[in-house]
Amino acid sequence: MKFAYADPPYLGNAKKYKDLHPQALDWDVLQTHLDLIKRLDEDYPEGWALSCNPKDLSWLLPVCTDVRVCCWAKTFHQIRPTTVQFAWEAVILKGGRKDNKRKPMVRDWLACARTNKRGCPGAKPLLFNRWILDLLNFQKDDVLDDLFPGSGGMAMAEVEHLKGKGNEDEDHP
Repeated sequence: MKFAYADPPYLGNAKKYKDLHPQALDWDVLQTHLDLIKRLDEDYPEGWALSCNPKDLSWLLPVCTDVRVCCWAKTFHQIRPTTVQFAWEAVILKGGRKDNKRKPMVRDWLACARTNKRGCPGAKPLLFNRWILDLLNFQKDDVLDDLFPGSGGMAMAEVEHLKGKGNEDEDHP
């Protein structure tokens, strides 16, 4: 099976990536995100996952069909000067390999801290990347296209997933 994972710069945050990628500022245009969902549907009919800011779900979900919203709850997050803290990110999930007898089951939420490693802004921790693979029920001989490879964390998680490593997370104590 062929899957995709996309973690584009969130709308309004593209300036963080302008020195890393020449088209980074394109992601501050709403239509670019809508075009990405269309591309995911067309190029990855077997399944895909898309990380996004929860505040963007109101305009992303109307263009999605047959999806599930999953939650990454950050157990440690940046404190901002607002009353309600931004402590979770949404993952829109579509498809994936069906296996109702799969053990262990996979929850539609994950609680873990952000990565402690430096690198690309928004880099996800290894445990998060493993969770994405589990949500899609990724298996040997499957292909996962990481459309925004950034730190390379998803590729590392894929290698470890295929080796059969457990869910311990080296990023955090």
